[in-house]
Amino acid sequence: MRHTFVVVALAFVLVGCAGSSRVDDRVLGGALIGGGSGALIGGLAGGTTGAVVAGGLIGAAAGAIIADTTRPGWCYYWRKHRRHYVRC
Repeated sequence: MRHTFVVVALAFVLVGCAGSSRVDDRVLGGALIGGGSGALIGGLAGGTTGAVVAGGLIGAAAGAIIADTTRPGWCYYWRKHRRHYVRC
């Protein structure tokens, strides 16, 4: 179990280092990291398949949202009910 945890932790570190300038790649990476860690935490906390699935879904959603909002170098403003991005 300890070896599996170390391999998963190293995989998350390597995926986090894959810096990309495309917004879609950043959001997808955040969703993958959040989903994997959420599934791991849900499985350890709940011990059932439902807990793994729920943790993975919640983690993926949170990871995608966090990756999108912490995008470096971009600011946004609202105009006519749409979000517009500009360089800061």
